[in-house]
Amino acid sequence: MMTPILSIIIVTYNHSNEIIECLEAIDKNYSVHPLEIFVVDNSSKDSTISVMEHFIQSKQNQNRTINLIQNVVNVGFTQAVNQGLNQATGKFLLLLNPDTKVEEKAVDSMMQFLSNHPGVGAVAPQLLFSDGSIQPSCRRFPRYRFVAYELLGLSYFFPNNKIFNGWKMGDFDHNAIRVVQQPQGSCLMIPGEVIREVGELDERFFLFFSDVDLCKRIWRNDHKIYFYPHAKVTHQKGSSIYRARAKLTWQSHLDFIRYFLKWYRLPWLWILNIFGVPFLLVLGGLRWMFYRLND
Repeated sequence: MMTPILSIIIVTYNHSNEIIECLEAIDKNYSVHPLEIFVVDNSSKDSTISVMEHFIQSKQNQNRTINLIQNVVNVGFTQAVNQGLNQATGKFLLLLNPDTKVEEKAVDSMMQFLSNHPGVGAVAPQLLFSDGSIQPSCRRFPRYRFVAYELLGLSYFFPNNKIFNGWKMGDFDHNAIRVVQQPQGSCLMIPGEVIREVGELDERFFLFFSDVDLCKRIWRNDHKIYFYPHAKVTHQKGSSIYRARAKLTWQSHLDFIRYFLKWYRLPWLWILNIFGVPFLLVLGGLRWMFYRLND
């Protein structure tokens, strides 16, 4: 196959119910070839491998190759993404969750946007819930004051306020093209040259915040990131997390701390760790119990 224009990296872990729909949507709604796809499986315990092998056997063609990378242990989302990135050769790279379905021309339009705007570091689509409603997907980089507003509940009581819910961008309706700091990593397209410039994902983050950290480094290298609502992608938000909510809530807090330790090395960070982290863990446990009661 000729050098691919696009490389798609998808990490799976027990996603047998989602991965085929994800790949079928790419086949149906993507028209630019050649294309290569890397599915990196983190030692799934369900039938993900078997359904993938069957799909590859029946769907492989000269314009599109699917490469299945099987890890014997769960190495974490971040390292698995890097496995795909290290083999990807496309001009553009798309990080895509297996619980997504790209809509018509979504991938093509993101590629066209990057082609028309050289120097842009990444572009993200408008994410939709399965009922077609808009899924908020952009945030500002986390800062200490945002954590304080979360802990005090101010972001909950003032959801549309730019100050109190500034981290989750409650002031943004996700309908306009705009420069953003951190779109969700569930669907993020990056020029290959930008990844070569800023480096692969930081593997100190096992599962969460590696996409935040990547966006931070893209910005630090003077590349803007755009939210592009004309590209639409349906996302089953948290389909993996809901299967192991308590464990992954803990992991989220750990990666959150690692992010702050990397980017905000201030003396009083230890005060936040001593007092704030236990509070966050208790809060996460209460949220998990609430979700269990309402499932």
